[in-house]
Amino acid sequence: MYDFDELIDRSHTDCVKYDLRESVFGRKDVIPMWVADMDFRTPPFVLKALEEKIEQGILGYSFRPEGYFTSLIGWIRNHHNWEVKKEWIVFSPGVVPALNMCTLAYTDPGDEIIIQPPVYTPFFGAVEDHGRKLVFNNLRETENGWRMDTEDLKKKISTHTRMIILSNPHNPVGKAWSAGELTEVAEICRGKNIVVLSDEIHCDLMMPGNKHVPFASVSPEAAAMSVTCMAPSKTFNLAGLSTSSIIISDKILRDRFHSTITGLHMHLGNIFGNVASETAYTYGAGWLKELMSYLKDNVDLVFEYCRTEMPVIRPVKPEATYMIWLDCRSLKMNGSSLQRFFVEKAGVGMNEGSTFGPGGEGFMRMNVACPRATLQKALDQINEAIKTLNL
Repeated sequence: MYDFDELIDRSHTDCVKYDLRESVFGRKDVIPMWVADMDFRTPPFVLKALEEKIEQGILGYSFRPEGYFTSLIGWIRNHHNWEVKKEWIVFSPGVVPALNMCTLAYTDPGDEIIIQPPVYTPFFGAVEDHGRKLVFNNLRETENGWRMDTEDLKKKISTHTRMIILSNPHNPVGKAWSAGELTEVAEICRGKNIVVLSDEIHCDLMMPGNKHVPFASVSPEAAAMSVTCMAPSKTFNLAGLSTSSIIISDKILRDRFHSTITGLHMHLGNIFGNVASETAYTYGAGWLKELMSYLKDNVDLVFEYCRTEMPVIRPVKPEATYMIWLDCRSLKMNGSSLQRFFVEKAGVGMNEGSTFGPGGEGFMRMNVACPRATLQKALDQINEAIKTLNL
């Protein structure tokens, strides 16, 4: 029903992914497979709702109507088996701003905040840009995939630890944390005055056979210590509308977050984000099902291509997200050399692994949320570049 093969020219539209290629990669003709938005058209029912709002002719101040909340609550109930109450929901103009506001709301300068690298790069700035101390609880790479190192987590928690930031599901390794793993984190943090900040922006992008588990849903204790960040932006390609929902069941934590965001006058949002969010969560289930089927086939293409044509690259099977964590260590290049190779020799722009912190060296993050023809072209160019290495 939906055409994910459509090739849409996004250049010259002030698009970060395409129009900043030259400043990011040094050349403007690379195939962009880096920043986490999709090259698919935003769902037509969302575009129609936005057009209707524009046709009204006045774009004044707006507030979030009842439907904004009921659509989100229904979506979370139906897709993630978590019952959320309206009063738990607080607006944020994006998940990354929410990470920073949580640092301001729940910690003081000098406090320790734990993250689990290799992990989404804004986690680092959300800690260090505000004078907090960054503590690494590195993920473990095992024969069965990437895992949390909970024994190390226990050692890293101190009397100065005030917050842990989870990527759930994990970006960039594509891991969907299980209820058991999340419960163990909750038990470790229980009674220690630690806030668990769970970035769940990729929660809807689950590969077939996998299920997202919200951290706050695993137990009443987990809910009482946690802040959950969700948004329709990754799911429905709405990142430019800067609309996210922060779910906090504990009133004390919620009031502190609300006080922080209102104190910065960042709580109003925008008229289009309200409309798009409500519409997407109300009508988006069928579109998402088709999207995930297409993305699975893209993932399968990468795995089959690497297996048969360039086994020197070993992709990590994602359980969630439209990112693939490519193990390129057999190319025997450091981070900067690896980036130059893919840009200058292959003409493909991806995220270099060391930017995600310890454990990322030798990896590349590939965004496969693009038409299959684009993905095929990128793989062919990478393969031709690898042949020149005479490995």
